[in-house]
Amino acid sequence: SSIREFRADLPEYQARLLIMSNGVQQWLVGKGIALDPAIWQQSFNPNVAMQLVGNTLASFGNVMTNAFLILLTVIFILAEEVGFREKLLNARGGGQDSLEGLESFTDSVNRYLAIKTLLSLATGLLVLLVLWILDVDYPVMWALLAFLLNFVPTVGSFLAAVPAVLLALIQLGPIEAGFLGMAYVVINLVIGNVIEPRWMGKGLNLSPLVVFLSLVFWGWVLGPVGMLLSIPLTILVKIALESDSDTAWIGIMLGSGKAQLRVTQRQEDEP
Repeated sequence: SSIREFRADLPEYQARLLIMSNGVQQWLVGKGIALDPAIWQQSFNPNVAMQLVGNTLASFGNVMTNAFLILLTVIFILAEEVGFREKLLNARGGGQDSLEGLESFTDSVNRYLAIKTLLSLATGLLVLLVLWILDVDYPVMWALLAFLLNFVPTVGSFLAAVPAVLLALIQLGPIEAGFLGMAYVVINLVIGNVIEPRWMGKGLNLSPLVVFLSLVFWGWVLGPVGMLLSIPLTILVKIALESDSDTAWIGIMLGSGKAQLRVTQRQEDEP
């Protein structure tokens, strides 16, 4: 509903942004900076910018329409887990090695998903509070976007901030937009760089190259849903690899190396 209302208001936002763009152009000309109007229009086209935001949110809305199917699939997976232990025991002839690896894997996955969901929820609520204080239009939609994109490290927070800050610039002005941008930066720095590393612990970090390649790969396989789920899926693969001694080296190669180096140094220092 919010996405449809936002797309309906796009012409008004485009008109406001065009007025602001023309004002900036006239200010630069007044300062003696000669600008070609055609080049300025191509470089700072408000219609293109707002249409891009609208199309992106429309794609996001299509993703949300599949949420029920995803939720239903998860319910069936959880229901299947009840008898999976007995199936694995029968398949392995009663051996416990596979069960220990499976339990280690599921514990790590549950811990990651619980912590990441909690921190993403905190991010969304803080963003909602700031948007509500500034009286930015559609605060719930932007907060939900911040919650979901917080699962994508490095670029997710930036992508969530751009449309909200742009709307604040159009609706409220540069001062409020700058304040909102700083709020996004502070929230994500504190949660992403201070709280999350302490709660997550070792073994869940990813190399920046792996982050980029996972976005490309899962986006190619699953489309927009894949880009949203790319990092959680890759981290699940990494946890699974590290749960087995034979494939642990692959999981280490997927990481940045910093956490593993700190763990190794700490183990060497211990008597």
